[in-house]
Amino acid sequence: MGDLVQVRLCGFGGQGIVLAGTILGFAAIHDGKWVCGSNSYGAQARGGYARSEVVLSSGPVKFPLVIEPDILIALSQESYGEYVKDLSGTGALVIYDDTGVTARPMDNLKQIGVPATECAVRECKSKQVVNMVMLGASVALTGVVSKGALVSSISENVPEPYKKPDLDAFELGYGLGETLKGGGVIQWP
Repeated sequence: MGDLVQVRLCGFGGQGIVLAGTILGFAAIHDGKWVCGSNSYGAQARGGYARSEVVLSSGPVKFPLVIEPDILIALSQESYGEYVKDLSGTGALVIYDDTGVTARPMDNLKQIGVPATECAVRECKSKQVVNMVMLGASVALTGVVSKGALVSSISENVPEPYKKPDLDAFELGYGLGETLKGGGVIQWP
């Protein structure tokens, strides 16, 4: 990971985007990184755009908002379309739920589809944990934070009744990410 990494997670309200961003931020703190984060969502409680942004650095962060994401994690087609245009195309990485997102070809942009919804429904019997499946896959693919830090962050930030399902979904996603990268390292940027 470089000195500064800007991550944007996006989807629609009700998918747990804000929670996923919070967990990622706390995981980075566990790893000793400097972190800034923000989130936004539409006026609708469910169905509108939702976005969570996390800026991670080895030193103080000079500007707390994502300017140009290095990593875009997309859980819905609408949010993918809205936020993929913010990427410069040079060295950025898009990780998307291939159940709900059809990626469009873009030069100089690496895009990886993860069967997050499909696996969450099949293995965890729940769509509610797709955010954790995607977070697990994204961490395995990028190494933006350590696996142990993310497990600790989930344990600290998720209410007790949801902790085990979220940890199981994270492990499922992490395994998916490991499989997708095929034992190698995803080269970005």
